[in-house]
Amino acid sequence: PAGAPVLTPEKFRRAAKDRLAGLEPGEPLRELDAAFIRFALAISPTRLDRAAADRHARDALALGATPRQLHDVVVLLSALGTHALMLGSVLIDQLDPAPDHPLDNELQELWDRYVGKDPYWDRFEAFVPGFLGALLRQSPRTFEAFFSYCALPWQDRSLPAKLMELIALAVDATPAHRFGPGFRLHLENAISLGISPARILGALEIAIAADDHAGVL
Repeated sequence: PAGAPVLTPEKFRRAAKDRLAGLEPGEPLRELDAAFIRFALAISPTRLDRAAADRHARDALALGATPRQLHDVVVLLSALGTHALMLGSVLIDQLDPAPDHPLDNELQELWDRYVGKDPYWDRFEAFVPGFLGALLRQSPRTFEAFFSYCALPWQDRSLPAKLMELIALAVDATPAHRFGPGFRLHLENAISLGISPARILGALEIAIAADDHAGVL
């Protein structure tokens, strides 16, 4: 809407620096990690820059990456469309005139199976409030598919968890995407995993410098 606040790259930078204030800078971003992040940004759905993706993939391979790892970066990035699910499901839930109702036995079983008391999903809910419940009520099949698909890179684990969080954080901060809830979630995840502030800020600066979507021929 007109007059809505604009989430600028500088606001991402300031939010990260404020959250990391007081922590030891730690080790800087590794060259290989930077190559992975640049490849991820180039191949992401909000940019799709084939020439840049090819260049950064070759850089990553020269530094020791494997084709399987590059594939898993692509799989990780392909889930970016779930951000449409997050915004859309909550919006539709708010527009639904039907009053809230408790989950029936089938829906409760799905909730317990995929969410349960896992603290990760408690943190997720804090940054994307209402999404999981809305998606479950609107489409139990999509709810199950969301968990199954998003879990793929974490199950195969050809990529370290720390690198995946840095990639996710960076993609959410790119000028062509700027998804604040995801950025804040992955920033907290990165801190909880012990990723150094220097590595986090290094990934963020790569993201902020990324080009916009130029189109696909």
